[in-house]
Amino acid sequence: MVNTASAKVGITQDELVELHPRLFHMAAPGSWPSIQENGLLSTSALLDLFEVGGQRRGELEVQHRPELVTIAHPKRGEAVIRDQKPMDDAGLRRALQDGLTPKDWYALLNKRVFFWTERKRLDTLLSARAYRDTRQTVLTLDTAGLLARYATRVELSPINSGATKPMPTPRGRDTFLPLDHFPFEHWRKKRGSRRKAIVELTVLGGVPDVRDFVLRVEERGGGRPDQLVFERG
Repeated sequence: MVNTASAKVGITQDELVELHPRLFHMAAPGSWPSIQENGLLSTSALLDLFEVGGQRRGELEVQHRPELVTIAHPKRGEAVIRDQKPMDDAGLRRALQDGLTPKDWYALLNKRVFFWTERKRLDTLLSARAYRDTRQTVLTLDTAGLLARYATRVELSPINSGATKPMPTPRGRDTFLPLDHFPFEHWRKKRGSRRKAIVELTVLGGVPDVRDFVLRVEERGGGRPDQLVFERG
């Protein structure tokens, strides 16, 4: 737990935009057409949209996904759900607090979509062993526009919540917090930098109209030159 008794709690939308005017998201290769059509949805919201239920839903929603998973719908077409290679059950058992289990954590993650607040972290993920040989779709978004419409559904994280490798950073029920409850000053002092206090910006449920906020889409990685797919005029 974070002790915020002597530190200012919260960050305003304006402060967040000033610190991180752009947000970054890594999606499955070739997924931009599907994102334009269906939006950028959480795993749970995507399973709702594609009417996936029963045992199959449980396998995707509260269990570890070692690889990309493609789901299909007679009217919606196909969509790809990301893998969770940087994380595993063993690491989560070491990291989780507040009585949470790995299943609880997967369920929490699958209720939201994730954005890096710094491009450097995205680049690190792209060059990681699990992804360096695979093409990825990279979205760059306008933070101000996203917050103007979705601030009430935004929660911030001070850690990479989807990774337990190489070190399983502690995490619990207060890892994701809304802007006005996020212990910004605590993490700023701990890390010696305002820009490093927030690692992830998440949106509960997802962003169905994400195309309104996307500034740039690129296909990157896989040992091939970067390719610009879309850029807002």
